[in-house]
Amino acid sequence: MGDPRLTPARGDIAAKYLEGKVAAARFVRGETFAVIDAIAPLRERPAADAPLLTQALRGERVTIYDRNDEGWAWGQLQSDGYVGWLPDAALATPLTAPTHKISAIRTFAFPGPSIKLPPAEVLVMQSTVTIVREDGSFAVTHDGLFLPRTHVSPLGRNESDFVSVAERFVGTPYLWGGKSSLGIDCSGLVQISLNAAGIGCPRDSDMQEAALGRPLDKAERKKLQRGDLLFWKGHVAIANDAETIVHANAHHMATVIENMNAAIARIKQAGSELVAIERL
Repeated sequence: MGDPRLTPARGDIAAKYLEGKVAAARFVRGETFAVIDAIAPLRERPAADAPLLTQALRGERVTIYDRNDEGWAWGQLQSDGYVGWLPDAALATPLTAPTHKISAIRTFAFPGPSIKLPPAEVLVMQSTVTIVREDGSFAVTHDGLFLPRTHVSPLGRNESDFVSVAERFVGTPYLWGGKSSLGIDCSGLVQISLNAAGIGCPRDSDMQEAALGRPLDKAERKKLQRGDLLFWKGHVAIANDAETIVHANAHHMATVIENMNAAIARIKQAGSELVAIERL
């Protein structure tokens, strides 16, 4: 069987496309749903206290293969293929196709065309929405939310420098499994930043090491460039320039920019060697 993080298969049920590849009591085609919460947790087990694997953001599509009687749905994110349990209440049948994405690291959604109204909710970067019209300085969604026009971008419009996106998350609290400015982990920061630049990216650091860029040799490592990715076992950082990195990390419990050599030495002292540096 393939990577369990990316393989929707259990002993009792599996995705239809895996038939003949994995053993399961039954195979189902699944049904596509959209995430309607601002941020929905994807958990290891169908329980609120289960470990957080990753997060699904507003508008993200999920293929659901199973549901239980306690309000949980088991499926696979269509964006990066991650498999886990989501709250059923965070999902709904998609009614419209997304047209825009949130380009600010987070923004308020208002119930009407005034910033003086109490916000209806907070949406985060890379959430997708369907914009149906403009109203002054607002973009209006199909379900009547008013978003600042400067905080949304058409789906095809991408950031030119993914490192500058990562820099905008400096100060964000560290959260294992998080991928928003309310809480983010090391690989979530890389994924969100690359996605904002229109570059596909797997979820976890080991997947990113395997899928992104090319490894640098010893000579090339002496002249790091902005955007190079540094990998340790279970951790990833982005070269900000030849001397500094930006990364979400549990040492600071935040996203920080710090001296590269100091970080490498600290992480080595904690027992983890730098295993690769890759250039996109």
